[in-house]
Amino acid sequence: MKKEVKITYRGWPGHFCCGHRCVFHLNTLIEYKSIKIVVSTVGLMIDPLNKDQYKIKYSEIGCDRYFETMAFHADGEFSDANVQQQVYFKSPWSWGLKDEMKANDGHIKVVDEIVSKLLLGETFKNDDVQYT
Repeated sequence: MKKEVKITYRGWPGHFCCGHRCVFHLNTLIEYKSIKIVVSTVGLMIDPLNKDQYKIKYSEIGCDRYFETMAFHADGEFSDANVQQQVYFKSPWSWGLKDEMKANDGHIKVVDEIVSKLLLGETFKNDDVQYT
């Protein structure tokens, strides 16, 4: 049944205004019927205030986190994330500085969670149940 769902892995940050500073980013487009959802994970943001040219320093991208995953409905020519239409999920979404593999695995878990819910009929529109 998952063949009805199209999953496209893409190479650019899907959200976060400083996403271009992030060394780590995953962007997955999920398409099911007329629904398009982007799952985006970013992390390891290079600290723009670091003055030591011989050492890479990372900044938090939010309170106590160096990686985060978010999901949004997609629109536009390239099906980019519409950050005004957030999609909520139950899976963990934030990680610490040394948690790159956890963030990677977490991204995949969020994709799987959203696909499963789409196949059960959820549209993730405002009138659906929201997950936090």
